Amino acid sequence: MTTTTATNVPCSTAAAVTIRRATPADAAAVHALVLAIAELEGDLEHVQVTVEGWQDLLGRDDVTVLLAEQRGHALGYVSATRRLHLWSGTELLAVDDVFVREHARGYGLGRQLLIAMAGTVAAEELLVVWGMEPDNTGAQRFYRRLGATLRPKVLAGWAPAAYLPLVHGENSEENR
Repeated sequence: MTTTTATNVPCSTAAAVTIRRATPADAAAVHALVLAIAELEGDLEHVQVTVEGWQDLLGRDDVTVLLAEQRGHALGYVSATRRLHLWSGTELLAVDDVFVREHARGYGLGRQLLIAMAGTVAAEELLVVWGMEPDNTGAQRFYRRLGATLRPKVLAGWAPAAYLPLVHGENSEENR
């Protein structure tokens, strides 16, 4: 992947911002950014991956994390996984998070991160998908300006505590 450089992000000396693929050596920086977005969204208790876990994840071919840095400091990131889309028989890129630290927002960095992520699959022309909360109208406007198509869809999550009793035959009439 090529490195993208931008100069429109604030810094006392207007230093360039570099967007590059994170490596296992960046695990601590990625972990800190994940904790920052989780705290912002009120989901800190749901973050279970550790720095060591990020070292493993960042070494996987199906995981892509791009960091936006200025003078070695992480300003933001975008993360995604490749996965098979069964209806098309091809892979797609599922963006998980797009996050820019508060002091670096408003300068197009989120846009640059998403465009750089799309660039990682442009040669293959893969579909790029992601989700957002229905009430996050600011994100919806941002994604529409990028040319993304938005459509409502309800996602279901099935936690082990809910499905294990059914799997183990502990289901009763009230669970059907």
